[in-house]
Amino acid sequence: MKPTILTDIEGTTSSISFVKDVLFPYARQALPGFVRARGNEPQVRHWLDQVAMENGGVCQDAMIVETLQGWIDQDRKHTALKALQGMVWEAGYRSGDFTAPVYPDAVEALRRWDAEGYPLAVYSSGSVPAQRLLFGNSDAGDLLPLFHAFFDTAVGHKREPGSYRGIARSLGREAGDVLFLSDVVEELDAAREAGMRTVLVDRREDYPQPRTGEAAHGHARVESFAGIDPRSP
Repeated sequence: MKPTILTDIEGTTSSISFVKDVLFPYARQALPGFVRARGNEPQVRHWLDQVAMENGGVCQDAMIVETLQGWIDQDRKHTALKALQGMVWEAGYRSGDFTAPVYPDAVEALRRWDAEGYPLAVYSSGSVPAQRLLFGNSDAGDLLPLFHAFFDTAVGHKREPGSYRGIARSLGREAGDVLFLSDVVEELDAAREAGMRTVLVDRREDYPQPRTGEAAHGHARVESFAGIDPRSP
């Protein structure tokens, strides 16, 4: 069986700037109207109430929104914030306010690998719903059918080897039968320690200073997906 290709998103398939410069500001601006319009829906109310309870029983939605906007500014990784951001982004995608950019070389390679029978999976710090929204609403069309599995930090932090061992188990593969692609050297270090094969995606768009030699920590290095050969040991 061909190895599973496990890919990160930000800085790997997509620009780092998209989440920071498009998605986060969109959620920050849209949250007040979203909460006014949908704050009584059970799935929305659940997360708003959780934020309120964690902040001394704040009861006014406007105050909850201010708290959430502050968390966005801090880039805080909070479950309630991720859930609510995902709902806001889904509405934005559906209304056509934006699409998700995926690097053309990544689109081409992912489609080719899928056609060649390589199982594809995603591991990102963004929530699984947010991952699915991104690939389902890319500027290259719906890429969701290419992927077999999605993982977020519910399986563990991305710089811990145990997270990658857990992913391999979930995929039903030996760690050595998984190729992990990321732009973050420390994540690749953890994946390698777990037994996975690794490739550092070192895009000039995201990293103007090339990370070569010791900076690559011994990981195979490419500047686009065009340089990746999943058959290489």
